[in-house]
Amino acid sequence: MKTSTFACVLGAASLVAGMGQAAEMGAVDKPIKLAINEWTGQHVSTHIAGEMLKAAGYNVEYVTAGMMNQFQAIADGEIHATMEIWSSNVSDQYANKVAEGTIVELGDLELNAKEGIAYPAHVAELCPGLPAWEALKDCAPLFASAETLPAGRLVDYPADWGTPGADRMTGLELPFKAVPAGSEGALIAELRASTERKTPLLITFWQPHWAMSAYDVKFVDLPVGEEACFNDPAWGPNPNAVNDCDFAPSRIFKAAWSGTAETWPAAFEILSNYTLAVEDQQPMMGAVDVDGGKVEEVVAAWMAANENAWRPVVDAATK
Repeated sequence: MKTSTFACVLGAASLVAGMGQAAEMGAVDKPIKLAINEWTGQHVSTHIAGEMLKAAGYNVEYVTAGMMNQFQAIADGEIHATMEIWSSNVSDQYANKVAEGTIVELGDLELNAKEGIAYPAHVAELCPGLPAWEALKDCAPLFASAETLPAGRLVDYPADWGTPGADRMTGLELPFKAVPAGSEGALIAELRASTERKTPLLITFWQPHWAMSAYDVKFVDLPVGEEACFNDPAWGPNPNAVNDCDFAPSRIFKAAWSGTAETWPAAFEILSNYTLAVEDQQPMMGAVDVDGGKVEEVVAAWMAANENAWRPVVDAATK
């Protein structure tokens, strides 16, 4: 693995435990199977959990599952836990399996998932008043381009991802024109160019994403994204429009096969108490996606640098 700037900033403690009495180990000869899904952040979250279980004395297997396909396998006990479920992208099957008692929730992972209108940190010096959204009313000309004059330019998601940025410019009556990016790579290129040249940029973006850490990206403070905002024009600062607010919040949580607690009591406690901060996950994602590191090596470096964070979680369940 080539030298990574991300690997040098793998962060401080991010695992918080609700400490309890030590539990029985259970069937240590039977491997605990953890789901691997389609994105790097989930691989990081899952491998940290797996390494904590190994440190406790368990055997662990990583099973390629898929976000939408994993729940039946978990309900059947073929996979035993999944570490990163997004409330914004979870199927009805999950709720059905919880209702029938074949899947149990393990609590929040506590990643601060967020979508929003964002800017590299240096932009706050160009537009005093940020992160307050009202500051953009007066600063809009700073963000203008030839294709948007006299309005400011907002780099929005690619067209096939929807128009969330444009919707908020309209809802909040901000003098910006949304220009869709061609791809995720184009969004990254905008952030890189703005950071290197110290030029104004307003962009629709999300976390966890490695670029949030790499380019010191901040979110604009918008009115809270409550359900009424998306349906009732009377809600929010603009009485004549919907979407005059932030994105709806996402929750990231964990779940397990209902037999996990009985089969591996201490493992169940470890996974229930395991959390991960976005400030730690994002650099690890960058170490993999940008620098070409292997997930196993990147996670091992984080574990070695942060044993005082995760070890108490393991010890509380096993000693």
